[in-house]
Amino acid sequence: MPGHHPLRRRTTIPASHPRTRTPSTAEAGAWAEVLVRHQFLHGAVLAPNGQWLTQDRPEAPVRVLDGPAALVELAAEIQHRVRTTRNRTR
Repeated sequence: MPGHHPLRRRTTIPASHPRTRTPSTAEAGAWAEVLVRHQFLHGAVLAPNGQWLTQDRPEAPVRVLDGPAALVELAAEIQHRVRTTRNRTR
C-alpha cells in the first residue's frame, strides 16, 4: 500500500466523509429537532453559551455537549448505531 508505514499505528479512524466546514448552530438545531421528533433523544436544548443540553430519557442525566459540532457528531453516532442494529437484524 503506497504511503503505508507498518511501524506507525493509527490512533483514530478517519471519517468516511470528512467535514469540510464546522456545523452551524442552525444545522445542529435541525439535527436536534429530528433526534427528538424520532425519539432518539428525550430532549435537546441550546444553552445561551452555545452548548447543547441533551437527555436520552426523561430520567437520564443531562449531557452537556460543547457546541454544534458535538451535537452533529452525536447525531452521526446515533445514525451509525441504528444502521448497525438494522443490518444485524436483517
